[in-house]
Amino acid sequence: MSHKHYRLGKFVGWISIVGNLLLFAIKFWAGWISNSIALMADAWHTLSDSASSIILLVGIFLAQKPADENHPFGHGRIELITSIIIAFLLGLIGLMFGYEGVQKIIHREKVEYGTFAIIATILSIVIKEAMYQFTMYVFRKTSMHSVKADAWHHRSDAFSSIVILVGILLGAYYWWIDSVLAIAVAILIGYTGYTVIKDSISPLIGETPSAELNGKIIEIANEIAGYDLFVHHIHMHRYGMHTEITFHIRLPKEMKLEEVEQLIVAVENQIKRELNISATIRAQVLNQRLP
Repeated sequence: MSHKHYRLGKFVGWISIVGNLLLFAIKFWAGWISNSIALMADAWHTLSDSASSIILLVGIFLAQKPADENHPFGHGRIELITSIIIAFLLGLIGLMFGYEGVQKIIHREKVEYGTFAIIATILSIVIKEAMYQFTMYVFRKTSMHSVKADAWHHRSDAFSSIVILVGILLGAYYWWIDSVLAIAVAILIGYTGYTVIKDSISPLIGETPSAELNGKIIEIANEIAGYDLFVHHIHMHRYGMHTEITFHIRLPKEMKLEEVEQLIVAVENQIKRELNISATIRAQVLNQRLP
């Protein structure tokens, strides 16, 4: 990953921290004066985004460390680990406010919303959606999973604020609306954490290359060779932004060692140029003469 990408990741992290702290203060105050557990849950959801952005910055800093003797492929997977920590925090927050919502239903607590609660909620929707759009723009530029996780926190916060706004408008008619909304926000927070964990764990465990990537590798190899190399056993290993591919090819037995080496180097270099992937190729003997 380039230094420019890391700078973008840091910038979006700082923007997220400042914006979320401001929104947390506004929404928490609105929830406090209205005694709304749903608004306060939404506020803590926003604050969790600040915590996740701090973890994002720490992850980016550590992921920038170059490869060393003990980590020959660099430290890029630290960025995936930070995403999992972010998701775990979201899950804890979701459980806490789900419990609070259930307690308010049991005790039949009613909430009286005011004008400030409406203004705070609308402001949150607008700002969080803008932050989501900007953060996803940075993700498309950098392909950093922790940046994408941060973006979806903004989007989930915007969605939860929309739900809260609907509840505020209906609060005068249904005493239980605030409690139900708190539970809904808790479920939304938990689901967001689940999706982030799923997206982050997959590269850590190991992924099968997509059919599109397999096809591109085969196309590059055969085009350089001028004949079918019978590319097989393609395996992918991702280390953050650094990706390693290993695969086997079959070559005619009459081919000289120097020619084999030249072909392999040419294929590896072309894959690096076109796909930005480091390839390691193993050659096997094809027990037949090519036409």
